[in-house]
Amino acid sequence: MKTDPLITFPKPEIGKEMKGADAAIECLVREGVEVIFAYPGGASQDLHQALARCDRLRTILPRHEQGGAFSAEGYARSTGKPGVCMATSGPGATNLITAIADAFMDSTPLVAITGQVKKQFIGKSAFQETDIFGMTLPIVKHSYLVLNAEDIPGIMKEAFHLATSGRPGPVLIDIPKDVQQTVFQPVFPQKVEIRSYHPAPQADDAVLNEVIGLIGRAKQPVLYVGGGIISADAHDELFRLAERASIPVTSTLMGVGCFPENHRLSLKWFGMHGTVAGNYAVHESDLLLAFGVRFDDRITGEVSKFAPDATIVHIDIDASEHNKNKVVQYPVVSDIKYAIGRINELMEKSGFETPERQSWLEKVDGWKKKYPFAYSEPKGEAILAQEAIRVLFELTGGEAIITTGVGQHQMWAAQFYDFVNPRSFISSLGLGAMGFGYPAALGAKVAFPGRQVIDIDGDGSFLMNIQELATAKIENIGAKALVLNNQHLGMVVQWEDRFYNSARAHTILGDKENIGGPDNLGGLYPNFIEIAKGFGVPGRQIIKREDLRDGIQEMLDCDGPYVLDVIVPYTEHVLPMIPAGKTVNDMIIE
Repeated sequence: MKTDPLITFPKPEIGKEMKGADAAIECLVREGVEVIFAYPGGASQDLHQALARCDRLRTILPRHEQGGAFSAEGYARSTGKPGVCMATSGPGATNLITAIADAFMDSTPLVAITGQVKKQFIGKSAFQETDIFGMTLPIVKHSYLVLNAEDIPGIMKEAFHLATSGRPGPVLIDIPKDVQQTVFQPVFPQKVEIRSYHPAPQADDAVLNEVIGLIGRAKQPVLYVGGGIISADAHDELFRLAERASIPVTSTLMGVGCFPENHRLSLKWFGMHGTVAGNYAVHESDLLLAFGVRFDDRITGEVSKFAPDATIVHIDIDASEHNKNKVVQYPVVSDIKYAIGRINELMEKSGFETPERQSWLEKVDGWKKKYPFAYSEPKGEAILAQEAIRVLFELTGGEAIITTGVGQHQMWAAQFYDFVNPRSFISSLGLGAMGFGYPAALGAKVAFPGRQVIDIDGDGSFLMNIQELATAKIENIGAKALVLNNQHLGMVVQWEDRFYNSARAHTILGDKENIGGPDNLGGLYPNFIEIAKGFGVPGRQIIKREDLRDGIQEMLDCDGPYVLDVIVPYTEHVLPMIPAGKTVNDMIIE
């Protein structure tokens, strides 16, 4: 019987005597954490005291725990490193839940630390007590309730390992106050291994050779790629495969930027509001290479009619995604970077010859030319949101990191700003959490202070975490906000127009008496520029097209944070559109 070789680990390091809170912060430093977004309270006060004693990482005080956690996500999404946030017990902890759920849905590495009431009060409805451990179980990779100070180093090591390995995701660490105050001599592990957790599976060559065979025989193949490509830093491998095998590439919104959108093989992104070419190509494909994706309903529509004639190869690191939404012929569990890289190697080794695909590529190019993302020129002096985003793209040369809130502006940002690099489009996509955009921009700007970071937002979404302008000002974080202000919940209004006979059901944000049409500027509330001024942040309101380019340039030239409030009509719709639960055949193009 063959036995596994003995696994040896570096010897753990014994630290000096310290409080549990200091040990926890020391663990963050040892994990390479550069910044933590943390809001204090009674149950986390000892942790904050420890942070105040530590000069090896930066503590940023958000103005709301949700804003801090979204900032940690923005940091994580832009860097690939784990984002770290912290809050106190009770309401502080529950204010993190939306961001934790968002990180879970979008596979974002996040470590959320919460203070908890003393152990003797747990389960007794003490002041500011909530069972955050139990509340977060469905939306984390793992939760910890630390009951012994001696366990802190090992738990922290495990938490970061879990958050960043395999399919990334959020991990919660809940630390009671008396555990934080316990003095002990910590033992810091140098490495961790968790039984039954194998985060980096690798596909067999036999399976990958079978995939290569399918590629060689396919007449109309398509690469359908998602956030897994970005999480695994597999964009270079994807690029080589697409060019070598001459396969058109279309992404999910989570995958935007993993393949350059200015490339001849790019179909940009597809799905509910994606390109006509991408949707048609997937629908008519005979081989669909689904890499690092999860067949989300916004991609598939009526799932039984999705890619009806295609042989589907689904490669993903998470076996639970296989056949969950779409039953496929070839489910392959593997680290996606390894799998695509190995396919490239095997192709090279075997002398793979790319089949003739000219007719397929010409057909796809025809769709791209006939159905580009487009908008009608506005009448008069009105500014369209789509035009504002396109001007932003031109003035930044496509090199900015773009974050968004959730709504029409989110879809237009992805449509009219062309992305050529991964980790440049950061948005709440699985959960669709309004209020995500500006805090996420803060996190990305902290990570990349030398790059332009702009939150493209809507007035409704921006207002949900507008207090983070104070964080930007005090912490000198130069994240910009381009607010496309139509005084309505635009995406819901679009659905009202399309499916509810334009009946307005609480979707007007401004003064109902004064908002009569796209050219009526009465009733503009709130005044974002005055609010920004109150936070010490400069801003400008733009109403006429003639001022748009100058206004955006002024925003970009500002050294610190800036709010540009662009007034746009509420009558525009995001097109194309595949209605929920429908198919490509039901796509609304104009």
